[in-house]
Amino acid sequence: MSTPFGKETYLYWYEIMLLLRRFEEKAGQLYGMQKIRGFCHLYIGQEAIAAGMMTAIRDDDNVITAYRDHAMAIAKGISADACMAELYGKATGCTKGKGGSMHFFSKEKRFFGGHGIVGGQIGLGAGIAFAEQYQGTDRATLCFFGDGAARQGMLHEAFNMAVLWQLPVVFICENNHYAMGTSVERTSKVLDIYRLADAYDMPGDSVDGMSCEEVHKGIDRAVRRAREGGGPTFLEIKTYRYRGHSMSDPAKYRTKEELEEYKEKDPINQVLKTIMDNKWATEEQIEQINEKVKQEVEQSVKFAEESPWPDDSELYKDIYAEPDYPYITD
Repeated sequence: MSTPFGKETYLYWYEIMLLLRRFEEKAGQLYGMQKIRGFCHLYIGQEAIAAGMMTAIRDDDNVITAYRDHAMAIAKGISADACMAELYGKATGCTKGKGGSMHFFSKEKRFFGGHGIVGGQIGLGAGIAFAEQYQGTDRATLCFFGDGAARQGMLHEAFNMAVLWQLPVVFICENNHYAMGTSVERTSKVLDIYRLADAYDMPGDSVDGMSCEEVHKGIDRAVRRAREGGGPTFLEIKTYRYRGHSMSDPAKYRTKEELEEYKEKDPINQVLKTIMDNKWATEEQIEQINEKVKQEVEQSVKFAEESPWPDDSELYKDIYAEPDYPYITD
């Protein structure tokens, strides 16, 4: 079986997607046990986007996304330990236990959130790209949002400025079809969301989000354009979440048949089939990867369980306040 990608790429895709899947499954289990509180939005089914992204970008490129952020954060290099501790609200979390599920962040890994305001990160993503252009770097900025956020005014304002200034940003709509719980068909006359780019003379494309290969190729083209001064690109990556919008969503707005149809396209199974068809790994080697991932997730839970809670003194740290603000005293 011929493929434009090699053995190492497929093995990487398999291991990172499996880690993201198992991490999210464990997070869902722990949420049910009330170990994790608040909001929790799982990425199960969408892993090919994070995996394909990582082989198409450099480590120093910027990524910013919405509140379904656990998988993107881990893919970008934040440890499973730090991510699980953040879900627990522990001091060892990637935002010191202060952000929780929707607000993962790492300056070191150039992962800029995790944002709970629908579409709010679109303007921030354009701003990060402007900063890179201003400083004369060749970093690309990838700005992810869901199909629901494509209805926000921020998108149109950011698109307009990004094109005017030819910013090195790739806007990516992860279209999992149902936003918070309402289908694209019920919220927009334009069903091919990437066509919104046409109004701004911005390159736009539709990408199969259940395929690591197609995600890589789509993002690679857009990132190259950004680095070479070609300005922004808008990608609509069509994917599917196997779980509801959040842990409290029973997802009754879709049929079981539709869900099963997408599970048949599961990106992890597709990649594993390619590996086995090409004899790039034995069943024993695959089992070793499976066990490695299992141990990493179990270790992250142990780390979170044993980590301390934030100290009360942390309450007023890492926040913005005016120096003469009258309601905060030492």
